[in-house]
Formats: sequence, C-alpha cells, structure tokens
Amino acid sequence: MKLSLNWITLRVRDLEVSLNFYHSILGLPVDRRFESRGRQIVMLGTEGQPKIELIQGTDLALKPECGVSVGFEVESLDEAMDNFKSQGIQVARGPVTPNPRLRFFYVLDPDGFEVQIAEHS
Repeated sequence: MKLSLNWITLRVRDLEVSLNFYHSILGLPVDRRFESRGRQIVMLGTEGQPKIELIQGTDLALKPECGVSVGFEVESLDEAMDNFKSQGIQVARGPVTPNPRLRFFYVLDPDGFEVQIAEHS
C-alpha cells in the first residue's frame, strides 16, 4: 500500500482570522472553500502539495499544548523573520540551529498552534 499525505486539519475558533494568517501572512493559496454539515471549511495549499484544512468550530479538537506543529520551508530564514516582524508577529521560539544544514523558528497561529519556519542549506 502506498500512501501520500493529503491534508492536515486544524479546528479553529475564528475561520476568518485563521484564514488571514495562513493565506495573507503565510501566503498559502486558497484551494477551495465550502460548507459541510453546517461548518465552514477552507483548504489551503499549493497544487500537488498537502493542504492545510481549517474547520470553523467552537472547541479545538487539539489543544495548542498537545505538541502538534505545522512546518513550512523558506529559502531565507532571516528574510522570513523580518517579514513576520514587519507584520507584527513575534517569534515564539528560536531561531534554533540544531545542525549546520538546518535553522528554524516558531511563530504562533491565531489559535496558539506552533508554526515552524525552516531553512535547509
């Protein structure tokens, strides 16, 4: 059996605030937006890549402290840090350099989930 990652679901309190973070700030394109069983859902991501699924809800299925994070890769970590700073988003942790080929930092999304931004060289 061959598997491929399709999406990661985040249940969010305010869909529009989270959509602004993932689409406007991180730059993920909106793949589609729809309603299912009375809940608003947005799929974000680049064609051919796994998606982030945001589902509007009042209770988070995962709490931010559960240890789950979403990771993205950038070409320049310094440029990414400057971009977040210019948008008023503070670095929550890092930057960290665990080995000579990897540097990363974390920011928090509107629900407190860690979003890792990494640069591989």
